[in-house]
Amino acid sequence: MPRFAANLAYLFTERPLPERIGAAKAAGFGAVEFQMPYDHAPRTLQAEIERHGVAVLGLNTALGRPGEAGLAAVPGREQEFATLFRQALDYIVAIGGNAVHCLAGLVPPEQRPVADPVFVANLARAADLAGGKGIKLLIEPLNARDRPGYFLSRVEHGADVIAKVGRPNVHLQFDCYHVQITQGDLIKRIEQFLPVIGHVQVAAVPSRQEPDEGETNYPAIYEALDRVGYAGWVSCEYKPRARTEDGLGWGKPWGIGKRVSSEW
Repeated sequence: MPRFAANLAYLFTERPLPERIGAAKAAGFGAVEFQMPYDHAPRTLQAEIERHGVAVLGLNTALGRPGEAGLAAVPGREQEFATLFRQALDYIVAIGGNAVHCLAGLVPPEQRPVADPVFVANLARAADLAGGKGIKLLIEPLNARDRPGYFLSRVEHGADVIAKVGRPNVHLQFDCYHVQITQGDLIKRIEQFLPVIGHVQVAAVPSRQEPDEGETNYPAIYEALDRVGYAGWVSCEYKPRARTEDGLGWGKPWGIGKRVSSEW
């Protein structure tokens, strides 16, 4: 049976970020994750996390300059990536999380041959820093329709990068939404790449709304994850059609949306 987490950059956005933690717990989510919560002091989120007793997963490295999408694979920006990674690492340790998603960034075609070794070297250094604190790194293929020019778009490329990095705490973030748009064949890819998958995310395709519509059969995906022995969390990173709580009917078979909170 899948364990569902709430991505609080997308869900419960009717509330300020600290209040989303309690809303997620009240709705039946056992864990939360963030994207870039850096406008909030870590102690503010930590207090809510402890108050509601939820597990904390990961967050993203910051985007960089306006219009950028991370720096982990961008040639010539290694020192800036190191600064952004240190910020993310310090933050996730402070709030008791376990992962940092290292955004690869936008790379023009002519720089891609150089970008691959930059990506590997940056991740290796970051993994060594994170490993001593019990933190894993995630890299995620993103589809070119939503994120044109993003360096990492295919699962196979991600697995190759992980192999080259050669650190046990570097894993693939398998976002079913992005993989379906770019490549499809989700169950076969989950089976093939399970050894490197460290986290799974879901959203409807093509709308990126609740995972109860569109072209992806998510109950079959959940069954496949159980069958292959995936033991991690499945994070809901979708854009609710309306108020978050009103769209949680999809999760009732898995214990989501059943609880009622006086705060709702």
